[in-house]
Amino acid sequence: MNAAAQVTPLSPPRRAGPIVRFDNLTLGYNRHPAVHHLRGEIAAGSLLAIVGPNGAGKSTLLKAIAGELRPLQGQVELHGVQRQQIAYLTQLATLDSSFPMVVHDFVAMGLWREIGAFSGLNRAQRRRIDEAIGAVGLAGLESRPIGSLSGGQLQRTLFARVLLQDAPLVLLDEPYGAIDAASVRDLAALIRHWHHEGRTVIAVLHDLEHVLHEYPETLLLAREVVARGDTASVLSDENLRRARQLAEGRGDQGNAPVCHNEQDAE
Repeated sequence: MNAAAQVTPLSPPRRAGPIVRFDNLTLGYNRHPAVHHLRGEIAAGSLLAIVGPNGAGKSTLLKAIAGELRPLQGQVELHGVQRQQIAYLTQLATLDSSFPMVVHDFVAMGLWREIGAFSGLNRAQRRRIDEAIGAVGLAGLESRPIGSLSGGQLQRTLFARVLLQDAPLVLLDEPYGAIDAASVRDLAALIRHWHHEGRTVIAVLHDLEHVLHEYPETLLLAREVVARGDTASVLSDENLRRARQLAEGRGDQGNAPVCHNEQDAE
């Protein structure tokens, strides 16, 4: 089968214009594909969850959108947004919390594109930092070393830094890994607020119950698109079984379902 025949649509047409478009996108490491032949688009203002088995290529796709990974084939197109306007929150495990920095300075790094590496903070910027720290429930901890924070507190500081970036496109890679239930609840409320402001939020998640309650749209990925559309339809037993089969190398890649919502029939 040639490459053109393998391309699977990622998304149905949407009323809103796209903010991200995939053109026959294949991603991988050392020339070994991790995600292959994606095409389609993500509409501006979407609140989209990306789910799938371990090794499905979920984090890899976020890296490509953020510009941290060069495609093996095809391309990622951004519309109405520049890469420097993307807020990208990586997995908590990738953060070196032993770095000698306090909460205030760590959160202030969200302003580095605005102020540069060596400029000082003015009064308005310091106020914004304090407001961001307060918004994530860490007021009073501004002078606390980040190495002394709990997992939930550390994740809140990362969200505060994203707040300061004021980005139209927010990428979240496992934002709730190893944190307490109260932090999950508070940070989920912040994500809903970003969505209501019209920002586009794309989150890699593993808790399917949380996805069902919080995310209207879902992309189920298993190195290729298994399903994309409204969350309840995408997370069907049939689709989840299909994703597991593909992840285990037992699927027929030519027959994967694409989307399961009413727009497919249009």
